[in-house]
Amino acid sequence: METSKKIAFLASCLFGYLCLGLSIFVSVEVVMRKLFAKSLQGADELGGYVLAIGSILAFCIALIGNNHIRIDLFHYKFSHTIQALLNWLATLSMFLLSLLLAFSAARVLSETLSYGSTAPTPWATPLHYPQIPWTLGLFLFFALAGYHLFGATRLLLTGRWEQLRVLYQPKGSADEVKEELRDLQQR
Repeated sequence: METSKKIAFLASCLFGYLCLGLSIFVSVEVVMRKLFAKSLQGADELGGYVLAIGSILAFCIALIGNNHIRIDLFHYKFSHTIQALLNWLATLSMFLLSLLLAFSAARVLSETLSYGSTAPTPWATPLHYPQIPWTLGLFLFFALAGYHLFGATRLLLTGRWEQLRVLYQPKGSADEVKEELRDLQQR
């Protein structure tokens, strides 16, 4: 699990740097418009690319931290065995979603490359430039979801239901408060 936490940390840093870079770009754009009546143009285009790549990084971070939202209103009312089985089904569902997203992105990238598509903006950016990291990010998400499914399936097939229940349990509000307090103490 240590490797996946390193991936989450690196993804968080990259996401932060992307947002910081976009903020600087937008600030320069605003100042140039106000003081010099000139525009760099493309701040919205760049923002869209940062949002697309940043969202994929957030998918990975949330998966590693078990932070994806699940409706758990009744989850805790079931027996531990049913909870474990539901956790495995949720892991399977996340894997299938990541599979769909990754291969859909690969298809979009393939079409973009075959048509030589560019953005309909003043920059006319060749769309494969932002789509390559976007597609790679979705394949990273797919790989991480596969890793989680493999771990959950191994626990399921070896009869370690309690471990499956605990490790893949959705975070409740009490868990989130404990995690925030632990992070605060570490700072």
